[in-house]
Amino acid sequence: EQLKKEHRVEPGLAVLIIGDRTDSQVYVKHKVIACERCGVRSVKVELGKETTQEEAGRVVRELNQDPSIHGILVQLPIPEHLDEKALLGEISLEKDVDGFHPTNIGLLAMRDRKALAQPCTPSGVMEILRREKVETKGAKAVVVGRSNIVGVPMALLLLKANATVEVVHSQTPRTELENAVKSADILVVAAGKAGLVDGTWIKEGSVVIDVGMNSIPDASKKNGYRLVGDVQFEEAARRARLITPVPGGVGPMTVAMLMHNTVTLAATQSKVPIPMLKGDLV
Repeated sequence: EQLKKEHRVEPGLAVLIIGDRTDSQVYVKHKVIACERCGVRSVKVELGKETTQEEAGRVVRELNQDPSIHGILVQLPIPEHLDEKALLGEISLEKDVDGFHPTNIGLLAMRDRKALAQPCTPSGVMEILRREKVETKGAKAVVVGRSNIVGVPMALLLLKANATVEVVHSQTPRTELENAVKSADILVVAAGKAGLVDGTWIKEGSVVIDVGMNSIPDASKKNGYRLVGDVQFEEAARRARLITPVPGGVGPMTVAMLMHNTVTLAATQSKVPIPMLKGDLV
């Protein structure tokens, strides 16, 4: 609203969805609702599951040239016959709202440099830590997972926040994983494996951010399943000072940071000051 009122700039976000996955439709719906709440114009581009690489790439290139669109997001996953890396590579650096462009990741890795946009989920985690006044300077931070989407940028952001960072992953021996978790003042888990982290491993008084979102069978539920994180919640909650729930913890912050990135890119492209992040973002 500040951009509209003071500079007559309406942030625009384009979301490209390919195929007919129900979960992707739900995720996109949440993003469209968030856009409406934040005063961001959203454009949903839907392509069929038989869409070719050239057709999808042409759509992205057209969005790159549209001055009313400031951020472009390709909803993942896309159909298997398409080259995800190549399609994401079509998004221009200036409109890389997810923060996955190699240049943005490179800037993220450098001290005293700032990416045009930072990956949304890791940024959301950092915002949670900031709002909860969690001290990162000198803290031992452990990141479980090394994906390009969460694990790697999460470690880089924690390093920039002056934490001492250790990354463990699927190839880390279980005993070393356990020892790393036990040492963590701040634990961020993004492995995509239900209950991977035993709640008894959690250090007393630590902060636990569970990025995992896994469905497990549950006959008591109408749909036959329930959502759980990567951390065994009940035992972990008894030991941690702070812990995020699943669902409802990191997810809403990820969407909030997507909105923040869209507004930031709109201001940057329009050459006007970037609005400050407000406390009522979510």
